[in-house]
This record gives sequence, C-alpha cells and structure tokens, in this order.
Amino acid sequence: MVWRVLTNFSAYSTWNPFIREIHGKPQQGAKLKVRMRLSKKRSHHFSPRITKAIPAAELHWRGKVLFNGLFDGEHAFIIVPNGVNGVRFIQREQFTGLLAPIILPFIAKKTEAAFERMNKALKKTAEGKD
Repeated sequence: MVWRVLTNFSAYSTWNPFIREIHGKPQQGAKLKVRMRLSKKRSHHFSPRITKAIPAAELHWRGKVLFNGLFDGEHAFIIVPNGVNGVRFIQREQFTGLLAPIILPFIAKKTEAAFERMNKALKKTAEGKD
C-alpha cells in the first residue's frame, strides 16, 4: 500500500504537506516536475530524473540547480518489509555540489521537519486513516 500511495503522484496534493505536486511517471529514466513547499509562503519547483524505480521497494531521483555540480540532490524512498503486516519506510536526501556547504545550513532543519511531516502523512494515508 505504501508504494501505491507513494507513486500515485496525481494524489499528492490531497495528502502530502511537503511535496505538493509531482507530474510524470514513476519509472526509471522519467523526468518529473515537482513542487515542494518548505513553508506556507514559499514553493520550490525542480525537475529531477528518476534514477531507480523498483516496484514496492525503491524510488530514487536526482535533481540539480542550473547545472550538474552546483547544487545537486539525490533523493531515495525505500520500503523494507517488516513482518507480516508492515513495512519500514526510509527517506534519504543527499546534497552535493559547490553550493551545498553554503545552502545546507539554511535549509537542513526545515527540510528534515518537512520530510517528517510527509512521512507521518504517508503512514496515515497508507493505513487508510484519513
């Protein structure tokens, strides 16, 4: 169920408080259009490419600001079976590039808090507790 919710991009606006929109297909090589919201006042748009898509297990994408090596982000969603009736959901983000040491101090805490809100909303939605 987690994979189904995670890859139903058209429904993100109904449950996801952080990643508000994704346009594209959840398949390796696909280019996405993503709108994230770190605060109520600001949205950020970017166009990552899916680098790995293993149904019911992993979804990874890589995005960049302007060009490779300036400020790049590799994002991973990993679903690990956890017993008969559950999974462990892991979300990772790694930023690299020339501007990473300058930008990260300004966005790290907000980004982590946003991912935590998203994880809680994903759990609630996947368990049908809307």
